[in-house]
Amino acid sequence: MPELPEVETTLRGVSPYLVGRLVREVVVRDRRLRWPVPETVHELEGQRISEGTRRGKYLLFTSAKGTLLLHLGMSGSLRVTDPATPWRKHDHLALTTDRGMQIRLHDPRRFGAALFIQGEAPLSHPLLAELGPEPLSDAFTAAVLKAACQGRSAPIKAVIMDSHVVVGVGNIYACEALFMAGIPPMKAAGKVSGPRLQKLVAAIREVLAASIEMGGTTLRDFLNEKGEPGYFYQTLRVYDREGEPCRTCGTLVKRAVMSNRSTFYCPKCQK
Repeated sequence: MPELPEVETTLRGVSPYLVGRLVREVVVRDRRLRWPVPETVHELEGQRISEGTRRGKYLLFTSAKGTLLLHLGMSGSLRVTDPATPWRKHDHLALTTDRGMQIRLHDPRRFGAALFIQGEAPLSHPLLAELGPEPLSDAFTAAVLKAACQGRSAPIKAVIMDSHVVVGVGNIYACEALFMAGIPPMKAAGKVSGPRLQKLVAAIREVLAASIEMGGTTLRDFLNEKGEPGYFYQTLRVYDREGEPCRTCGTLVKRAVMSNRSTFYCPKCQK
């Protein structure tokens, strides 16, 4: 699933082709995404995209008539292409700009979303209103994380993956950040000390920023707007490295299953 760095990479990749451009045509080939693509999306036609932003894993492209909200789902991507390029089977939606370029939403599993927000502040939309702070913003602090962990017996990994606590820390980056902070993923959140939570906040920031700079992590489906993979996968310390030596101490990386997800950790470095 595309996580925050992949979504940020996508935003940075498509924005030069879309922000400031006039939308000449909206093409909807298949409305059957997570929610049906609304007819109102055609209100974008003739409108200039004034801004492209990200909130969590959602992309928002704003015009005078409303905001297009996109989510890449589990296997979606946005591609910049020439309108004459043959459509692929799972290209569901496209915006054609006045520069003659087309931005296509490709989503084989159709778990993504394309909605059009009118008549309300985009961040007040139900999908966005209750999201936690952005992990790379000043709003995400050790004090915020400590308050979310207070008295909780849930594993610390589950807490940092809760989008109400902080957005965008998916499975890959949770594993990596916990390793960097030296915290076992299964440790009860309420028992993690303040100094270790401070390290964890710094680790989350570091691992996400590094992944963004390297274009995201490619495991199965993610490709950027040009169809290229991200390269952060090559630097992963523990994720998907079960049975391989820890890059720090040489102890074999272990895997556990938490909330039906694989969790990777070093039993020596994370105590």
